[in-house]
Parts: sequence; C-alpha cells; structure tokens
Amino acid sequence: MKMIHHDITGHLDIIISDKEDEFEGIVEKWQEVMIHGDPNGLRSLARLLLELADTNQEKMKKLPIGAREHYHLFPNINTSKSSVEIILGRLDAKRTGSFYDAYIEKDKD
Repeated sequence: MKMIHHDITGHLDIIISDKEDEFEGIVEKWQEVMIHGDPNGLRSLARLLLELADTNQEKMKKLPIGAREHYHLFPNINTSKSSVEIILGRLDAKRTGSFYDAYIEKDKD
C-alpha cells in the first residue's frame, strides 16, 4: 500500500487528551481529541476535508467496491511532532454507500 503524504501548510497539532473527573465518589473518564492550528494550518486541514468530501469514489478505479477513500496524516510529516497519526476517511463505501459496522448513528431529535 502506497502512503500519500498530503501537504498541510502552516502549523497543525492534533492530540488526544485523557480526562477524568470525580463527583460524589463516582469517577468518570473520557478522551478528547484536540485539533489546534494557526490560520494556515486550519485552512489547509479544511481544504483536505473538502477534497475528501468532494471525491467521487465511483470514478476511482483502484478503490475496490465497498472500500472507502481515506487520507493519513503523520506526525512530523504533515502535523507537529506532538500530534498523533490521523486517518481522515469517508464513512460511505464505494458503490454500496454502506457505513462500517462499528458506526453508531447519533440520536435523532
């Protein structure tokens, strides 16, 4: 598999922060993904997300039916040294439009 490096200009930092809070003896733990950037870094990430959203997966001959287009962002290559590796991907699969099994839709009002 060939890894394509997408140019992120400016400064972009993507980290995962472990959080913990205690209230009346009950400890709650969660994680937060924090995305911080200067204006150029955030615009560059936005362009990459728009490119992914606008990709016509049906016209991608090398993308198998049922697969999803995605991009990798690597620490110290695309993002800061303090970042984690990120995979930005489409939720909908080529031709089937199905989502992967682990996806749980948000509650509808």
